[in-house]
Amino acid sequence: MLVCVFTGFTSGLPLYFLINLIPAWLRSEHIDLKTIGLFALIGLPFTWKFVWSPLMDAVKLPFLGRRRGWMLVTQIGLMVALALYALLNPQQHIQWIMGLSVLVAFFSASQDIVLDAFRREILPDNELGLGNAIHVNAYRIAALVPGSLSLVLADIYPWPTVFMITALFMLPGLLMTLLLAQEPQLPPKAPKTLRQTIVEPFNEFFSRKGVRRALLVLLFIFFYKLGDSMATALATPFYLDMGYSKTDIGLIAKNAGLWPAVIFGIVGGIWMLKLGINKALWLFGLVQIVTILGFAWLAGFGHFDTITATERWMLAGVIGAEAVGVGLGTAAFVAYMARETNPAFTATQLALFTSLAAVPRTFINATTGYLIEWLGYVPFFWLCFFLAVPGMLLLYWVAPWHGDAAPQAAGKA
Repeated sequence: MLVCVFTGFTSGLPLYFLINLIPAWLRSEHIDLKTIGLFALIGLPFTWKFVWSPLMDAVKLPFLGRRRGWMLVTQIGLMVALALYALLNPQQHIQWIMGLSVLVAFFSASQDIVLDAFRREILPDNELGLGNAIHVNAYRIAALVPGSLSLVLADIYPWPTVFMITALFMLPGLLMTLLLAQEPQLPPKAPKTLRQTIVEPFNEFFSRKGVRRALLVLLFIFFYKLGDSMATALATPFYLDMGYSKTDIGLIAKNAGLWPAVIFGIVGGIWMLKLGINKALWLFGLVQIVTILGFAWLAGFGHFDTITATERWMLAGVIGAEAVGVGLGTAAFVAYMARETNPAFTATQLALFTSLAAVPRTFINATTGYLIEWLGYVPFFWLCFFLAVPGMLLLYWVAPWHGDAAPQAAGKA
């Protein structure tokens, strides 16, 4: 479980760097919303990581072992890449910034491949819910750095200094990789050749589930987080447009969004031990979808000319409520994806699932800037609410209320 804390933190830091700190940096430097919205496309590596995940399953680097070797390489790459932002200026180097962001996303997606596989391989099946809840909450705690500390520092220090300090927070994950003595053993049925590593994970998944059910599972993974992902895609620019300062966002918005998610994510992980993953997906998903409407309510007030204690409490309440739903929903969702994998093909199958889950964040979120300028904030958040409904409806087929039987893959493994 302690390992899950470190995997979550080091996995979350670069992603929140891209989705929280970079939009705030660009908006504070007077880059338009359309351009900032298009930056969601830098997440393409998260949607295509299943393409190179077989390579990370099949190739063992000559140091630290099959998983830890790749963990070290990706973490060093991330620390260097995050520091390079200190050399760039949005008004002069916007294309370079986008290119560097794609590189960060590539290293981050590659790190996620190996961290997800490592975590799945060290957790027994009965600890998947709690272990993934801890991972997800540590993932969210990582948001405190680029989404809170770095924003507060940006009001005090120049941006290059902020980026250098933020990059150093990759060190805990790097030290975890170096100090870990545990390296998961290969399952007996693990593929031995690169061809087997590419073909077998997909064949196994579709033959085990059946084509129709397998496609429904993939469709569910695409839709379950769609509405929430869209609603928070441009959250930081939204708060700035409402009149909140960067310090307000750093101290109030990020903390109000973090601690409810952490607390209820852990509660959800413990609750899942009794409820089972299927029931958790229903109950937690309902909370997740309803709390999106808080953003529509807040946006209805328009721009605040002055920010008083009341406005700060309103922001904290809306974000805190949404974080409860997301903390619960994400814990169940990640546990579900892990449960659907065969331990013999962990990296590739989990990469396929998490890639599909990242598609809305990458492609659909790229349109959010245009949608907001076309619809306005209030109709946009209502649209996000309605787009969250299909994912809930698909639960009837992929995770029925009374259907928490252990997956066949776990028994075979």
